Amino acid sequence: MRYVQLRAFHYVAICGGFSRAAERLFLTQPAISDQVRKLEDEYDILLFKRHRKEIVLTPIGEKLLKITQRLFDTEGQALELISENKVVRMSNLRIVADSSQHILNVLSHFQRKHPNVGISINSGNSESVIKSLRSYEAEIGVVGEIPKSNEFDTILLNSTPITAFVATGHPLAKKDHISFHDLTKNLLIMREHGSKTRKKFEEVAKIAGFEYTHYIIAEGREAVREIVASGLGVGLVSIAEFSE
Repeated sequence: MRYVQLRAFHYVAICGGFSRAAERLFLTQPAISDQVRKLEDEYDILLFKRHRKEIVLTPIGEKLLKITQRLFDTEGQALELISENKVVRMSNLRIVADSSQHILNVLSHFQRKHPNVGISINSGNSESVIKSLRSYEAEIGVVGEIPKSNEFDTILLNSTPITAFVATGHPLAKKDHISFHDLTKNLLIMREHGSKTRKKFEEVAKIAGFEYTHYIIAEGREAVREIVASGLGVGLVSIAEFSE
């Protein structure tokens, strides 16, 4: 229990307030206040001078902060050591991605830090990526949209717009911009069901009141590119993926 109380005190001190400490620890402000109060009551001390718009450490609070700083710095070092040891023992890191372009910089940094860890990358659309994670067929998944469920730990790698592309000989190739009106006159080459690129396009098209009836469904990004390269229609892809 004292660990929890010390942690509450520490974050209030370094964050400069109870509400900001609560945000850092993903707790409520009353919970943080209660832990600090219990610590003060148990040892009959005052750690903070509470003013209307700010809090100030008391002399004993300042001394305690120096100790908790060492305590939590040491804890962080211990957790880092344990985590690194776990990664070193992992012979192969399995990644499934709807586009490897989004993780190239991250992988380069990871490989420099952990050169003994093998990496395997499989491709698929966002739906198959989620399925692989749920079945423990991969440790990391890269998708075009953060899942709405809370079953995964997620981070945002980047955010890129969707662009339309055509073959160099296509009439639209001469235009700098392609409107929804232009798309209504052309055959669309769409990704399969489960593709976030397709889903996002459909959402925007619905908002814009755009209805498309002429399209071909192609399985996978490469299939879309081959069909578009033949001059048959207009493809849709994330700008980050376009250079792949």
